[in-house]
Amino acid sequence: MSPGGPGPSTAGPLSPPRLRRKRAQVVRACDWCRKQRIKCDNDQPCLNCKNRGGECSNEVIRAATLPHSYREIDRLRRQVRDLERQLEQERARPTTTTHHCLPSPPNPSSSTPGSLPDTRIADENRQQSFWQGVRIHSARSPHETWYGPSSFYAFLGRLADFLNSTFPQTDPAQQIPRPISSSILFDEGNGSSENTSCRLQAPTPGCPKAKPSYLSPTQEEYFLDLFWQSYHTCLFPIINETEFKKHYQSLWTASTAGHGRKPSALVDIVLALCMQRGISMLPPTGRQTSAPGFDDSIAGRQYFQRYQRLIQYEMESPTMSTLQSHILCCVYFCNATFMNMADEECALAVRMAYMLDLHREPSPTLPRHERELRKHIWWSLYIVDTKVAVKLGRPSHITDTGPSLPSDGRDAAMESGSYFAAPGDDSTWLSFSLHQIKLLIAAREAHTAFYGNPLDIREGETIWDNPCALEAHAKFMQPYANALEDWTKGVPRTLTTKRQGNGQPFSTEDSALEIEQFAPLWLQRQRLLLELVYHNLSIYQWRPFITFASPPASTPAEPSLARQIAVKAASHAIILTKISHQVISSTSILTGWDEVFQWQWNASVSLVGFVAAYPHDPSTPAARSAIDLSVAVFELFSKSGTVPDGAADIVRKLCAKVDFLAQVAQGPTGALDDGGGWPAGSTPGHSVAPDGLGDSLLAGSSIPGAGTTPEALNFNLDDVTASSIQDMFQMAVAVDQWGGLDMLWPPVDMWPEESPVAPSGA
Repeated sequence: MSPGGPGPSTAGPLSPPRLRRKRAQVVRACDWCRKQRIKCDNDQPCLNCKNRGGECSNEVIRAATLPHSYREIDRLRRQVRDLERQLEQERARPTTTTHHCLPSPPNPSSSTPGSLPDTRIADENRQQSFWQGVRIHSARSPHETWYGPSSFYAFLGRLADFLNSTFPQTDPAQQIPRPISSSILFDEGNGSSENTSCRLQAPTPGCPKAKPSYLSPTQEEYFLDLFWQSYHTCLFPIINETEFKKHYQSLWTASTAGHGRKPSALVDIVLALCMQRGISMLPPTGRQTSAPGFDDSIAGRQYFQRYQRLIQYEMESPTMSTLQSHILCCVYFCNATFMNMADEECALAVRMAYMLDLHREPSPTLPRHERELRKHIWWSLYIVDTKVAVKLGRPSHITDTGPSLPSDGRDAAMESGSYFAAPGDDSTWLSFSLHQIKLLIAAREAHTAFYGNPLDIREGETIWDNPCALEAHAKFMQPYANALEDWTKGVPRTLTTKRQGNGQPFSTEDSALEIEQFAPLWLQRQRLLLELVYHNLSIYQWRPFITFASPPASTPAEPSLARQIAVKAASHAIILTKISHQVISSTSILTGWDEVFQWQWNASVSLVGFVAAYPHDPSTPAARSAIDLSVAVFELFSKSGTVPDGAADIVRKLCAKVDFLAQVAQGPTGALDDGGGWPAGSTPGHSVAPDGLGDSLLAGSSIPGAGTTPEALNFNLDDVTASSIQDMFQMAVAVDQWGGLDMLWPPVDMWPEESPVAPSGA
């Protein structure tokens, strides 16, 4: 073979070309892989997300069909038409009124950074000027205090201005506003002044000197048992019962034998709160007992005073027990009608909750029962803050941010430290707290929206002077009214009280309750309180639509939406009164529950205002009957000795004046306003936002109904003067602030001299 010939073959047969493996098709890459533009797979989680230890999410693509596209186009067209119509209405509005509207946000290009906060503050001040509120003297001080537009006092001021403008002024000397005193209500002026001077001045040999004494272990145990069946289950569960009892037992040691237990701020405020309620539960003949501190008006005072001394040592480094004590102290103030002090205590508790990091989700490393307790404490503080803010008409202290809602499941109930039988329907004893939180959230959103929505009114006007603005506000509030209605549908059946005749719970229809006879007392109380607090919040929410302004010259065929909402407020007040009367007159479920008395007082004055504003509305006869029923409720409450017995008499006097106004509204010819209000041109007064009850009560005017003599009306005008109305409304304020300051602090010579950390007698 020649060297140039081909050599032996070494390659062998040619192998077929290697086929590439088909790439796995992924329906849709996950969000992270799609963002990083890397390959994904069909696993969940995908390999990339598994390696990086992150969340693997994949948003679902919404299928867009042709009909769906047409519907979306139609929706956008309707939205464009609505916006164009609103723009045309805005352009057609007279330029004289646009000056009084809230200013639009400034142009960022023409505004400096420093001017933006000033503009926002100016907007808030302008909005607040439309809701002026009222400044009044409290029942315990000559100094003025401001209450917001949603408060009981603001409505009382509008009603006072309306009634006072109906009757003639008397001697100008009587126009001087007198400081309101609780003695007007309790008639302390007839008593001896020696006791007062002995009580308020420095200790003298003639004054008795006493030291506070405390309950025996058996008596303390009695009042502590009341707490678990009342405030713990029917207000908010902020204390672990098992841990509290262990702490309480640790206070009784061998070293303290014969000297009482060791002091504890939390135990003392719990005892003070329970004594405050427990004494009122006793029959009148059983209140005189040898146990110390059982006076009706100062029950638990010695424990409250010791609590105040002890809690000062925990202020710099607060604990969960410190916060629990402040929340219960706020309830103590509310029950004693020290609402300004309750407001201050609530603000302090809110700041303390932020210190303890309760406003954020609890750490997952904590035990479950501790996480749930932290949530309950935060949301219970939210309840207190909302109630106080709505009642006083002041801004809330707490923000809307917070942890998730606490659980009411069976596991959470078992780990809560308290053991109550489950009522059924997947409900537990914690369900009341959860649904009360949801109610307060809905009510707070409605309250904030009502007073935060801009008003299209002139400077110096109020919403009650502008029927168009009031009607627009009524339409604006409809979604929030629906939200409150939706809440009632979510309450489980076990937390509702049945009505006779297939009546619906939480409704305003006239149907009596069917109270379950053999249900636990705490469950019966939960059902009733949940419905009563719903009606009370509804009164606060819809009462501003009760207006005393003159009706339009031409009455529409149907009442306006604002009038319908005013009727709704009266309907809630009527049903609250009927429920209170039925329960208090036939059961002892709510005996000694001071908050129910405050709700009833609020409902009664609201009904008086409704009857005065709409004397011939179809709902007025029912409202008038409910006022008479409320008098019976107050008489039942007065038997407990812990609430004022002058409330019934004040309501009677108010009714006498309202009945007289109803006769005047009918006039000599019997002509009435078809809408149920005052005849056009004969309204005794118009609605003004008063600066104070003292001034507003003295804005007298001529008597309505010219040509109608007192003899024809069979009414003695000498009994209905501006000064008499002023006295009456001073007493009305005193009813809402009936507690005396001696409930909290003893005379000067009774302050204990022992160390603040040692109990009396140690």
